[in-house]
Amino acid sequence: MVFPGKKSAGNGREEGVWEMNDDNISQGSSTRRHDREDQNNLTEGSIWRKILFFALPILLGQIFQQLYNTFDSLIVGKFLGDQALAAVSSSGSLIFMLVGFFQGVAIGAAVIIAKEYGAKNYKTMRLAIHTDVAFGLTAGMLLTVLGVVFTPTILRWMNTPADVLPQSVEYFRFYFCGAIFTVMYNIFVGILQAVGDSRHPLYYLILSSLVNVVLDLILVGGFRLGVGAAALATTISQGLSAILCLIQLLRSNGEYKLRLREIGFHWNSLKNIIRFGLPSGIQNSVIALANLVVQTNINGFGQAAMAGCGAYFKIEGFAFLPVTCFAQALTTFVGQNLGARRYDRVKKGVRFGMICSMSLAEVIGITFWLLAPVLVGLFSNSQEVVAFGVQQARVEALFYCMLAMAHCIAGIMRGAGKATVPMFTMLGFWCVLRVTYITVALHFYQDIRVVFSAYPLTWCSSCVVFFLYFLKADWMHSFERQEKKQTSIQSG
Repeated sequence: MVFPGKKSAGNGREEGVWEMNDDNISQGSSTRRHDREDQNNLTEGSIWRKILFFALPILLGQIFQQLYNTFDSLIVGKFLGDQALAAVSSSGSLIFMLVGFFQGVAIGAAVIIAKEYGAKNYKTMRLAIHTDVAFGLTAGMLLTVLGVVFTPTILRWMNTPADVLPQSVEYFRFYFCGAIFTVMYNIFVGILQAVGDSRHPLYYLILSSLVNVVLDLILVGGFRLGVGAAALATTISQGLSAILCLIQLLRSNGEYKLRLREIGFHWNSLKNIIRFGLPSGIQNSVIALANLVVQTNINGFGQAAMAGCGAYFKIEGFAFLPVTCFAQALTTFVGQNLGARRYDRVKKGVRFGMICSMSLAEVIGITFWLLAPVLVGLFSNSQEVVAFGVQQARVEALFYCMLAMAHCIAGIMRGAGKATVPMFTMLGFWCVLRVTYITVALHFYQDIRVVFSAYPLTWCSSCVVFFLYFLKADWMHSFERQEKKQTSIQSG
């Protein structure tokens, strides 16, 4: 799906009807290509406009993705009951633990691609792109095997209730049969966003979301095929969006065009991708593992708690939208502009992005705090289930601005090539502190609000460290120092 740019007059000519000869056709194609690449280039033009126009498609795409994820739970809860809702609701942490590592490594690839695109080092960028795709194919196949084989064991470790376990196993196994589509979708979207194209992933995500909703209505609502059908609908829609992104990369006229014959592991590119992506991958997996511990403690409070908290997490996903879209936008913006050595532009852009993200997240948090009974009630008619979800919202929702701040600074650091900073900060606070606090506090006070309070506690404490590093460290010149070091090693 290609959207040609506006025809440029070029060389002082006015727009109008062109004479159709080979030279002019070639010039028109070159002009359209230049227009598209200029739209994707975040190193020139209005800072706020570039960030917003890059972040907005990501935000809209995530809204559709969250809507169809929420729609899964709504249909399952209404048509299959609270037990099925509990089975589906416990999926987030386990899926992210297995998928998150590979997504984190993909972030490292996107940082490299954005930096080389900003610096106009297109040969190095193409090597990184094709290595990234080869990594994704390998990781997707591995994840499929791991997910299908080890799902029952992990769910038992999570203290999943016996009456929920069979449906949970069914849901996860259907989901992980299509894990390669999930991995490749994230790889392809990472490449497109790294070069500044956030529009095409939006179009494909909207289409796949609609397909997912229709399949849910038919398979779950109509034929009552169970929770496996909900996972199957998600897998099919994810596969559709991955294929559409692949086609876009194959048909692109830009320097980032994907060529099937060039897909393979290039050692230097793989080494850089792992160096920048491994910290994010480890961070994602360990945080997900910590959240599995949190989910295990929630499971201990029974089926109603699982269903109520699962409904909360679906709604909370909407609060993450301005958080994640601006974090991704800032990663790309910082990567491209540091590659182009536009340091003043970086400073202005990160301030604007952080203010927007924190403000939007807090508005959503206040709204959620006020409307929690109505929103959670959409998922279940059980007063006990709704009570658990409302309780969690009332503890966490007003602190969403802190969550936004932490993610934005983490995104900035990744864009600057300092992925170990968010890794160690989040591991220390979101994992070690969170699990320690819950374990110790629950020993003395058996109340589910102890589990809920762990989130705002760890968000706020990590923000202190992030903000101090953001203000004091010389993170903007990291790429420049790395280039000098590599040049020195090569010349030596």
